[in-house]
Amino acid sequence: LQKSLSETFGTDKYSRARKEVLTYMFSRPMQMALYFCTGVLDDETLFHHYALNVPFYTHFTSPIRRYADIVVHRLLSAALGARSPIKMEKEAIQKQADHCNDRKMASKRVQELSADLFFSIFVRVRP
Repeated sequence: LQKSLSETFGTDKYSRARKEVLTYMFSRPMQMALYFCTGVLDDETLFHHYALNVPFYTHFTSPIRRYADIVVHRLLSAALGARSPIKMEKEAIQKQADHCNDRKMASKRVQELSADLFFSIFVRVRP
């Protein structure tokens, strides 16, 4: 898809902007990843990563970025025996995951509204 978009829009001064807008519009309907505590889910197919086609998947970035990543680091570290287990019930971990999901979705919605606003301004000022 990315290669197709790159080849389609040429090299004029607006080609990059057109490509970015369409890339954004194509990816917008994709389902967002959700944080969850594996201990509260019985269906292991929910651990599957569709795009990577792997049955078990966890994702995290540097733990300085998001609280959810800190939790994942701590849980993986405990699972590997590098630290003592976290003293939290799985329901409490899931409650934190739900809160992180809510905040992430709210942030995404603000980002989308901001993009919509700036796009409408761009369209208005362009002849």
